[in-house]
Amino acid sequence: MESPKNERVRAGDRAAFAEIFDQHARAVYAHAVRTTGDWALAEDVMSLTFLEAWRLRDKLREEVRSVRAWLLGIATNVMRNTARAARRHRAAVSRLPPPEALPDFSDEVVGQLADTQRLVAAARALQRLKRSEREVFTLIVWSGLGYAAAAEALGIPVGTVRSRLSRAREKLRRLVGEELAADASDVEPRTGSGHPPDSRVTAARASHGRSTR
Repeated sequence: MESPKNERVRAGDRAAFAEIFDQHARAVYAHAVRTTGDWALAEDVMSLTFLEAWRLRDKLREEVRSVRAWLLGIATNVMRNTARAARRHRAAVSRLPPPEALPDFSDEVVGQLADTQRLVAAARALQRLKRSEREVFTLIVWSGLGYAAAAEALGIPVGTVRSRLSRAREKLRRLVGEELAADASDVEPRTGSGHPPDSRVTAARASHGRSTR
């Protein structure tokens, strides 16, 4: 049976769509940041995902069994379409001079830098996978979708999801180790604007609200 909220969204009810945003924005953002390794880019992906979801709201029908899977599928397509721009962005950032070293760091800041380095290393390893394997891995392992939901999000059979995930896991065991063993001084992690995820979600919701009026 179709969700009344989905029916309201299809009818153009912005309040119902805002409820969907509140429920799923964090999952979409987490999926984007884990996949791209770039917090600032993940903000853009999240905003574009919900703008595209609003445009495609007529497709939110009974056959969409999981709104979360539907949104993550849209986010995956957004990241496919923005991959070239992201590569140009990374190339431009890499040409910038490194920031001046600060004289002292608190334990908290050092921990944040270490987390960022691990995130960037994992993202680099993911980029060395085939795109089809990378998408399945991020949806299931990092975003927590089941096999059926991931198959729905990507529009492929469940058996294909299973085989791609198996290959991705086997490759990543090797690739992540290689990336973490690389010289950390050659990698300048991008830490975005430094705002916590809650403020990002709030800002994106405000932006979305202006865009759909």
